[in-house]
Amino acid sequence: MEQLIDTFSRKFYYLRLSVTDVCNFRCTYCLPNGYQPGSNQLNKSFLTLPEIHRVSRAFAELGTEKIRLTGGEPTMRRDFCDIIAAVHENPQIKKIAVTTNGYRMERDVTRWKEAGLTAINVSVDSLDPRQFHAITGQDKFFQIMRGIDAAFETGFSTVKVNAVLMKNINDTCLPAFLDWIKHRPIQLRFIELMETGEGSEHFRHHHLSGDVIRSRLLQQGWQLQQRERSDGPAQVFRHADYQGEIGLIMPYEKNFCQSCNRLRVSAIGNLHLCLFGEQGIPLRDLLSDDGSLNDLKLRIQGGLRHKRETHFLHQGDSGITPNLSFIGG
Repeated sequence: MEQLIDTFSRKFYYLRLSVTDVCNFRCTYCLPNGYQPGSNQLNKSFLTLPEIHRVSRAFAELGTEKIRLTGGEPTMRRDFCDIIAAVHENPQIKKIAVTTNGYRMERDVTRWKEAGLTAINVSVDSLDPRQFHAITGQDKFFQIMRGIDAAFETGFSTVKVNAVLMKNINDTCLPAFLDWIKHRPIQLRFIELMETGEGSEHFRHHHLSGDVIRSRLLQQGWQLQQRERSDGPAQVFRHADYQGEIGLIMPYEKNFCQSCNRLRVSAIGNLHLCLFGEQGIPLRDLLSDDGSLNDLKLRIQGGLRHKRETHFLHQGDSGITPNLSFIGG
């Protein structure tokens, strides 16, 4: 099988496919003023179902094993179940995941699983309902907790929960989070707050290194696990006394980019080589019919020649990324 390899010999098994940049939450670290259509989106519709089918097929034939559907909030698309099914038609794709704010999980998670979804990440930045409301702008904490329960009842063996680590906001909540996952098969992932074009001030006030959490975990007997080749960037820790796991995503740590194994396609059909890269490589002109599949694969492979060795977040360079909903986080 063909394989996606860049000039630094990194192999890419994982695609993050954004299907919309619209979101109904107003998270302080992403869209504090709510969703605003970007100037580059105004005259662009989001990828259609046939286009999603074609782009996922191209990546599948290039060795991709895992596709994560992202947004914005991907479940805001009325055809979300059809999108899952379209990706599921590719037998090479072993894992189909979604990253969601969880507001539709309670109602729809059974249908998602029936369509072929195999993994769920849901964002929960605080276990305090009032603080959750303050962070997200939505009073939906209990609805999302019921959604997580519904995922387990539907047959998902584990659920990943993302929490953006923010100093003086949720960094003191580690004991509550640990207690929550003690008897639940949840992988709780703390994600370092990342600087974006619109979020510099929030970053300066609230960034905290994930090393603070890692030190506490190691002191308490948690042990680092091995990564699988299509895993995301989390350092995963386990403890014999806990059913759940802890993951740490630390993009500011040295050598974070050495293990990069993922590419991104935006909701308007551009290939992005990095969350904090440049304008992206257009793919949409090759998505209108099945006859362009080989040209599409060649363009994707050719684009990898331009992938940089690392991001430049340390220098405050977030590329063209205005916020994390822009190309799916």
